[in-house]
Amino acid sequence: MTPSITDSAVKAAIAAIASESATTAEKIQMLIEIAQGFQKQPKTAQDLRNAVSLYYRAHEMCGEEYPLLKARTQVGMSGTLQTIPDAGTELLLQAKAGYEEALPILQELASPEEVAEAQMNFGLVLQSLVPLNLARITDSIQAYHEALRVFTWENYPQEYAILYNNIAIAYLSMPMASEREYLRQGLAVQSFEVALKHINLIDHPREYAMLQNNLGNALQYLVSSHPLDNNLRAIAAYNEALKVRNPRDTPLEYANTISNKANALFNLPDNPEKPEAGNPQNLLQARAYYQESWQIFTQNQQTEQAQAVAQAIQDLEVEMRLGASNY
Repeated sequence: MTPSITDSAVKAAIAAIASESATTAEKIQMLIEIAQGFQKQPKTAQDLRNAVSLYYRAHEMCGEEYPLLKARTQVGMSGTLQTIPDAGTELLLQAKAGYEEALPILQELASPEEVAEAQMNFGLVLQSLVPLNLARITDSIQAYHEALRVFTWENYPQEYAILYNNIAIAYLSMPMASEREYLRQGLAVQSFEVALKHINLIDHPREYAMLQNNLGNALQYLVSSHPLDNNLRAIAAYNEALKVRNPRDTPLEYANTISNKANALFNLPDNPEKPEAGNPQNLLQARAYYQESWQIFTQNQQTEQAQAVAQAIQDLEVEMRLGASNY
């Protein structure tokens, strides 16, 4: 197997650092910067593994003399481990341990922004470990709230939006007794709404569309005595997201939102005042959305989503036949 350009770049970088007349601290900093380059724009999973090995080499060079640089190598390593495709349990646990060791040092020596970014990523690792019973969702939510002390909507709107989005998704994944189901869903909806008070269409279109799309999903599946109202609110949220998402600029996000909107239309009467009249018009609109999203997912090799939409189209055809036979 021929070594990739990235492999030879790593070897060249390490050789250059070995021969440099730089100080140890400068060499560690160089390694961190090269690793960050691989981490930020990886072309393959191997790039991420190269980044890990560079961070590890920098970490070894730190010894006990450079605590802040050492903490940065741990955060870099953890951040890379959690982004390796299909990162298994072992890698996620390594990432968690890295953050736990680095955070107290960062809190003492680093800027508030650097600490908050580490807390944000630590929250994500914990959230990934929750389904495996290896972390608690409350700890994940707490890490996000810690990050929000720094990442305010005035100064860091993008991080603010992502944090509230993550908090809402964390609430939705909380295991609760069924009679308290509405509580966690309500908290999720509330989290999206809090963020949307400050994240607007004009200044932050991308984040706005993400929050509106996910708010629509939370509303659509909300356990409530007002399913019709929630579905209407969900449709309104999807329509807001579609002011940003379109098939030309953001095809996958667009396909995602129109398939979500189709799910809501499937359960919505044509005339909310007369639910007994059924929903043949909404079913036709839902079918058109499903077909469009199926095409986009298929063209972009998103097999899993395409299969889910194909199944939804089948269910809808059954529903339309049943509806027709009832008239």
